[in-house]
Amino acid sequence: METQADIGLIGLAVMGQNLVLNMNDHGFTVAVFNRTVSKVDDFMADQAKGTKVIGTHTIEEFVAKLKRPRRIMLMVKAGAAVDEFIEHLLPHLEKGDIIIDGGNSLFQDTARRVKYLEDKGLLYVGTGVSGGEEGARHGPSIMPGGSPAAWPHVKDIFQGISAKVDGNVPCCDWVGEGGAGHYVKMVHNGIEYGDMQLICEAYQLMKDGLGMTADEMHQTFTEWNKTELDSYLIEITAGILAFKDTDGQPMVDKILDTAGQKGTGKWTVISSADLGIPITLITEAVYSRCVSALKDERVAAAKKLKGPNRKISGDRAKFVEQIRLALYASKIISYAQGYMLMRAAAKENNWHLNYGGIALMWRGGCIIRSRFLSKIKDAYDANPKLTNLLLDKFFKGEIKKCQRAWRNVIATAAKKGIPTPAFSTALNFYDAYRSERLPANLLQAQRDYFGAHTYERVDKPRGEFFHTNWTGHGGSVSSTTYNA
Repeated sequence: METQADIGLIGLAVMGQNLVLNMNDHGFTVAVFNRTVSKVDDFMADQAKGTKVIGTHTIEEFVAKLKRPRRIMLMVKAGAAVDEFIEHLLPHLEKGDIIIDGGNSLFQDTARRVKYLEDKGLLYVGTGVSGGEEGARHGPSIMPGGSPAAWPHVKDIFQGISAKVDGNVPCCDWVGEGGAGHYVKMVHNGIEYGDMQLICEAYQLMKDGLGMTADEMHQTFTEWNKTELDSYLIEITAGILAFKDTDGQPMVDKILDTAGQKGTGKWTVISSADLGIPITLITEAVYSRCVSALKDERVAAAKKLKGPNRKISGDRAKFVEQIRLALYASKIISYAQGYMLMRAAAKENNWHLNYGGIALMWRGGCIIRSRFLSKIKDAYDANPKLTNLLLDKFFKGEIKKCQRAWRNVIATAAKKGIPTPAFSTALNFYDAYRSERLPANLLQAQRDYFGAHTYERVDKPRGEFFHTNWTGHGGSVSSTTYNA
């Protein structure tokens, strides 16, 4: 009898190829197809040579090679390409077959596709896959959501190929219905933006403020990776700083300081605005990349706009430790904000997210993997209804430990003209969140003055709205909209 594949994968770019090889290593037979068919032949003749992978040259041949219910994973560019492949596949599928989107799709698109395919009797999974090329090959973090009935059919494969932590626990579990899987991956990417920006601000403080060399910073990040900051991003930063170009100079100094982005950070910020959740640190990280892209303007402005001398004097080792603590405290704020956003999205979309489970999924394989995440899992395991990580006993204590250093680093950076947007907004959020009273009372008075938008009173029950005729000639008619 002809061999039939456990799963099929469409899209043989580097992530797709590495996932196929990972599945093959774990005993799953995979059929593959690519729109540019020559890529199939190249893959079969090179990376997949000697494996059980089955190469196919048409959609019909591809589908025919799959066991029922057919499991088909798309690793193609998010957007129109996903919809096009769904339409190509539909005539060849039957009730109960499963389509899986493993790209970085917008969660609303995934929710739409789940409904569209379920209405046709098929199942759909939108899954985040994090870890880059290495993770895809040797064990990524996988965040599946969509049609719950599909999970039993893909669970063994996904958990088999995922990263493992804490005694062989897979960094993969069912996230929730609709677009939940891709939403959690989107927030993961937003937090990734924040982590990277925080590390870059620490780097600039050491480089421009303390005058440290790349080798000295390499040693610092290597030491930091033995502390609470132990993580993949800190580890690779140490490696980057040690890497030399062919002339023996640090490679990092040869790279143009303009950052790119693929959109998931922006999507996270847009979602936070829609839900009214202040993920200020991720937002600053996104906009910091936008500022970096203004390279020509910045070069011109640097010649005309003056500021203080950036040299930071004093005990260098002490200030480096303060930078570490400021980075750690700011990182706590970033994750607290990310979890606030997921909680709000879960309420909005009626998802039942396992917040401790999400931290576990992020513990290995993914870009933000770190020791730190086990503490988040502990916090939500202890109190699944925890409204904010900052209220957890452990994280409250960690912020207290870091606070003096955190404030000094930001104050010093401001005095020296070294931009620290993510460090600074993290502290501003912390101070705002712990403030029993903010100046929004004046803001509401202003809104009521010019637009009759009404306000609530401290001496009346919540939900009662009032309007004042501030000028004596505005009348008593108020706006019908009130948005606190």
